[in-house]
Amino acid sequence: VQLQASGGGLVQAGVSLRLSCAASGRTFSTYNMGWFRQAPGKEREFVAGIRSGGSTYYADSVKGRFTISRDNAKNTVDLQMNSLKPEDTAVYYCGATRYFSARLPGAYDYWGQGTQVTVSS
Repeated sequence: VQLQASGGGLVQAGVSLRLSCAASGRTFSTYNMGWFRQAPGKEREFVAGIRSGGSTYYADSVKGRFTISRDNAKNTVDLQMNSLKPEDTAVYYCGATRYFSARLPGAYDYWGQGTQVTVSS
């Protein structure tokens, strides 16, 4: 599976942004997918996950603000980010895993190249 993330940008606090991750390969629908982020000087952290069947799970820091979704027909997984805060500033990565509820980067087999999200106050 090859992944490519897009949709990042520079925005002001309070606005919305939608990230998209395009996947290649016929097995996309069998993978559980996740979004992570990494701020400068910090470790990569889990943001949101969506299982192959469509159920979702989130980090507490984004619950209620971010929504992850997938379209298996288009081989995409999106992250809708609302009410953005300066602390959401990071490079965002999408990943694919065989694990059911993976929250650790080491559980992911494939990664996209990352897309920068910068939220100004």
